[in-house]
Amino acid sequence: MISSVFIDRAFIYIQSLLSSISPALDHVWVALLISLIIFAVILSIIVSAFVVVFSWLERKIIARAQSRRGPVYVGRFGILQNIADLIKLIIKENIVPEMADKRLFLAALPAVYALYFLVLAFLPLTSTFVGIGTSIGLILVFMLLSFVPIILFIAGWTSGNKFGSISSQRSIVMLLSYEIPLILILASIALVAHSYSLTSIVEAQSHIWYAAIIPIGFILFLIIMVAEMERPPFDLREADSELISGWLTDVSAPYYALSLFLDYTRVFVGALIITLLFLGGWNGPVLPPFAWLMIKISAITVLLILIRATTVRMRIGNVLRLGWLYLLPISVINLFITFALFVR
Repeated sequence: MISSVFIDRAFIYIQSLLSSISPALDHVWVALLISLIIFAVILSIIVSAFVVVFSWLERKIIARAQSRRGPVYVGRFGILQNIADLIKLIIKENIVPEMADKRLFLAALPAVYALYFLVLAFLPLTSTFVGIGTSIGLILVFMLLSFVPIILFIAGWTSGNKFGSISSQRSIVMLLSYEIPLILILASIALVAHSYSLTSIVEAQSHIWYAAIIPIGFILFLIIMVAEMERPPFDLREADSELISGWLTDVSAPYYALSLFLDYTRVFVGALIITLLFLGGWNGPVLPPFAWLMIKISAITVLLILIRATTVRMRIGNVLRLGWLYLLPISVINLFITFALFVR
């Protein structure tokens, strides 16, 4: 079953408005298209606002951790510094490396971003604001995310650069090695909630969060999501002493700006998923549901910044050892414990 309360309400309102203007015409498809556009625009505004705030907050917190001031001049407290940097990047010429496969190279990052935007359509921001509400949302979200390593590999492989090729190989090996523990943790969540619906999973946490019920799964999932977002200490696609900037070594400024926007969008998606699955989503007293959701997402993102500010990049061997020798067996144990405690 697929449904969306927000789009249904917008559709009914727009269709009635169009029917009152010209009753003789059929406005079904026009109303549906306008409703989808409205949803996409609102979602884009939310993501863009998060990217601006998070990118500023990350620079400020890391600067404080390193006894620096961070951005202070452009806008109050330097809040507009990232917008100034964005303008500087996008007005420069976009040059594609001569040895790159131009079409695939230029299509890779937009494809990844489109994939993440599609994922956001399945993730509810409140009980009513969701693009595609379905009873198997948990499965579909991570099925879509499983295509990311392949597209990132194509981006590095088609760059015509050995740094890019090695970087993409590192990324895909790391991401694929963490997929199995991830699936096992998702299975434990489904066992507790008795559902694959993301909305149902959030509603099941109205009294107690799953982070308290299955704390081992929460810690494992947090580690895996940091790796999936390729945040420090799992940012193996680049290494100053080995790969420079990985497959982004030869990209021009506009493409680099898109990669930064994609990275921050990945952080938003990752923090949102953690919030929905383990921190009760939008559940909370007094404040509106969306406010609670953003508070929890903000807490997760600050934690990610602190992890970046206080950890060093792991070597590829240690990352794979962590995934196969520790996360995988612990996730199996977590699944058995969850089954024993919550399945009757």
